[in-house]
Amino acid sequence: MNVSLLSWCVIVLAVLAANLPFFNQQLFALIPLSKSPDYRKPVWVRLLELVVLYFVVGALAHFFEANIGNAFTQRWEFYAVTGCLFLVLAYPGYVVRYLRKSHA
Repeated sequence: MNVSLLSWCVIVLAVLAANLPFFNQQLFALIPLSKSPDYRKPVWVRLLELVVLYFVVGALAHFFEANIGNAFTQRWEFYAVTGCLFLVLAYPGYVVRYLRKSHA
């Protein structure tokens, strides 16, 4: 597959995964946490989902890189930068969930 196409696939997947915890009330959008219709998922669960999804996207990106050619070893700087980038990609979901005024 084309390297550029796989790079864009990883970027789009990262944007979707970073915003997923903020746009639903289920765990990883699959497991319902409560049967109550007015249930709100706690912030710590959303952050835990964010961390797990960061590693899932990273593993998929490593898999793509290994299939293209040599997978390079990464040091802590790489993970610090990509973690911060993942948090920046999650900002739109955070704004919609917590900072936008509700018109109720």
